[in-house]
Amino acid sequence: MSRTRTRSTAADQACVAAVELARGTAEEIARPQEVGAHLGFDNEGDRIVTHYFECLDRAYKGWRWAVTVVRASRARVVTVSETVLVPGKGALLAPNWIPWSRRLRPGDLGVGDLLPAEADDDRLAPGFTATDDDSDRQMIFEYGLGRARVLSAFGRDLAVRRWHTGDSGPHSPIAHVAPAQCSTCGFYWPLAGALRLGFGVCANEYAPDDGRVVAADHGCGAHSEATKVPSMIGDQPPPILDDLGYDLLPAEAEEEEAGAQGARPGGPAESEGSVDETESEPLGHS
Repeated sequence: MSRTRTRSTAADQACVAAVELARGTAEEIARPQEVGAHLGFDNEGDRIVTHYFECLDRAYKGWRWAVTVVRASRARVVTVSETVLVPGKGALLAPNWIPWSRRLRPGDLGVGDLLPAEADDDRLAPGFTATDDDSDRQMIFEYGLGRARVLSAFGRDLAVRRWHTGDSGPHSPIAHVAPAQCSTCGFYWPLAGALRLGFGVCANEYAPDDGRVVAADHGCGAHSEATKVPSMIGDQPPPILDDLGYDLLPAEAEEEEAGAQGARPGGPAESEGSVDETESEPLGHS
């Protein structure tokens, strides 16, 4: 797509017409099959024009070849000043460079890594500096610790915003369904100093925030005064009684079977009775 930059001076016609010169220069740097159609030119100044060509390299999709041609004063020959590959619309670009101190995230610091604080770190203040807060009108210096720097008011405000808006704050999903706030929990241990009213440490080993700083208005299901405790044993279903049928025990089954055989005609009981009567007759009778 051709586009011409408007300048106070008109574009030099000899430089504008040097399209093939610019194309040949681009093909020398790249390859002939990677230089596409002419996309237009920019008037950079007096007798200075930049021609753009499509880049057909699949690795540089959306990029353009930019060849700047110039003509000296009172000269007839146009020469090439510069050839570069520049990004166009939709070109794939590397992300903006970010200093390492701003790329760090919680958990990036590993074993043996060092993260020194800068000398002008706004989060820290000299240990002998007095605060400007009327509610905390005391020296920050803590005797016996020998710390050269302590948390500044700015660093404290950053921590407050970070803790209050994170997963341990009042706006997390687990806090919305909690039975009560952390400030009323027996496992809540308040912090010392100016943050005492707003933050503390969770000391419940079964809570998801055990050992972490939590906001006073945070909460979870492991609250010490939670009254609705789920039962650890499932409810047993009531027994099912069969009022229509019955089962025979082993002893009762044997007795009933023996009685049935004795009442049968020609059964064992009747045969035994006839044998007894024959044996009781006197031997002398014929």
